[in-house]
Amino acid sequence: MTKTWKAPQAGEPKHSEAPKQPSPELAPGLYVVATPIGNARDVTLRALDVLKGVDVIAAEDTRVTSKLLAIFAISRPLVAYNDHNGPHERPKLLAKLRQGMRVALVSDAGMPLVSDPGYKLVREALAEGLPVHAIPGPSAPLTGLALAGLPTDRFLFAGFLPPKSGERRSFAAEWKALRATLIFFESPGRLAESLADLAAVLGDRPAAVARELTKLHEEVRRGSLNELAAAYAAEDQPKGEITLLVGPAGEAETDFTAVDAALDKALAFMPVRAAVDLISEMLKAPRKEVYSRALAKKKDDAQAD
Repeated sequence: MTKTWKAPQAGEPKHSEAPKQPSPELAPGLYVVATPIGNARDVTLRALDVLKGVDVIAAEDTRVTSKLLAIFAISRPLVAYNDHNGPHERPKLLAKLRQGMRVALVSDAGMPLVSDPGYKLVREALAEGLPVHAIPGPSAPLTGLALAGLPTDRFLFAGFLPPKSGERRSFAAEWKALRATLIFFESPGRLAESLADLAAVLGDRPAAVARELTKLHEEVRRGSLNELAAAYAAEDQPKGEITLLVGPAGEAETDFTAVDAALDKALAFMPVRAAVDLISEMLKAPRKEVYSRALAKKKDDAQAD
């Protein structure tokens, strides 16, 4: 007997679809939940499950989080937890966790603990042996890094740049020798000045300005720090959230004139290996190259004799 295949009608489940199972109840603990940095559809399915299942959501700004919850028809108790009320609200949240409740921690956008006070809550929860769970997801620094076209093997997220030029230059100087892509947050009103300050301290490195990531008017500009500083200085002030990325320091160029002069003096009274060890360390020069130049000098001196 043959069987005839019949397409499912509207509203009928497909044969290949498994019946939907209710989500298992969340375990007690603190849930650090990443939320979209722009496009609401970037929220993960796991994040939605957690937000639906917790007893309370601690939000950086309850107004911002309320909009996200409304999009996905989630209704859970909300409390504010931010820089201003952290010392007052943190003990209350810890008390809930001690009672075996489920608490979600969210920021306005992206992964909590990145440039917000969430780490203090996590630190104190861990110190008390309370369970902490991370629900990963969108992140502006990592999204910017993916789009910048800069090296990704090593990078440093340094947070917000200081608002004043002098402080900003001192801050940038801390990372000058670091051979890693640098990632900063910056406000639109200071962007051109900050790019110029970074160029003055770090040199004219390749950079990228990522603005309004994942949103309708997303824009990523790439160029040298000086080129980008000049471009933004000549335009109207940009709008939106900005992630600024700067390429790593290059290999320092060795002054081989100084190396040769030092070798001439050292080889007059020191063995080759000792002279090479001393000079390569003193002048921060590649030992292999210093050794090669030292041998050449000894050979020249022998032929001259």
